[in-house]
Amino acid sequence: MAEEAEIEIGRLRELIARARVVLWDFDGPICRLFAGHSADRVAGELVEWLESRGLRGLLTDTERGAVDPHVVLRAVDRRHPGSDLVAELEERLTHEELRAAPTAMPTAYADPLIRTWSAVGARLAITTNNSPRTVRAYLDGRGLLSCFAPHIYGRTQNLHLLKPDPDCLHRAMRAIGTSPAAALMIGDSPSDFAAAQGAGVPFLGYVRNERKTKLLREAGAVDLISSLEPLLRVLRGRGGPGAPGALPGAEGPH
Repeated sequence: MAEEAEIEIGRLRELIARARVVLWDFDGPICRLFAGHSADRVAGELVEWLESRGLRGLLTDTERGAVDPHVVLRAVDRRHPGSDLVAELEERLTHEELRAAPTAMPTAYADPLIRTWSAVGARLAITTNNSPRTVRAYLDGRGLLSCFAPHIYGRTQNLHLLKPDPDCLHRAMRAIGTSPAAALMIGDSPSDFAAAQGAGVPFLGYVRNERKTKLLREAGAVDLISSLEPLLRVLRGRGGPGAPGALPGAEGPH
């Protein structure tokens, strides 16, 4: 096991050394947004709202039973793209996300990792399917907004461009002015991995349980970590013999 840990740390050093820009998914690697405000309940309430408007037939049985609100949102957008109905449903989801933000559970080691990575010169951006308003509210509450602002790229009215489409990654890299080879994405789902692949960006999967591990392995992801602590250790120069104290070529905080 010790040998495996050293190999993992070596790979993390390699990924960190290449990354001048770090693209973070939000819900998962940074926090559990619906930890105190159940996502499946939100999905159910969106379905109930549609049914109250006489639109039960708009969804399949599988979509009506979804535990992810984005499944419901995407389904309606596929059938009525760009409609007022979709806009209202998206606003309802944003409202629920904003309600959830104050009770979101921070991912272990995420806060110090973000501050450290920013301090040693990396540019950080959020690339998420959540509302940018939600992301800003959460980061502001944690004192982390300055580590990312203005580079927060989330859900827009163009719902067909949600991940796995790489649109939000492309928007982030264009704005920062970086190539895919100089970036690293940290995500926790197959859609994150697919978006990173589509953008040509190296991917590091954060897997907090066996289900996440299985899903990302099946999707083809290779570099997975179950804790952000090893990343923080490497950045702080405590990843073992020869670990860097900062990113090579770091230019200082941004």
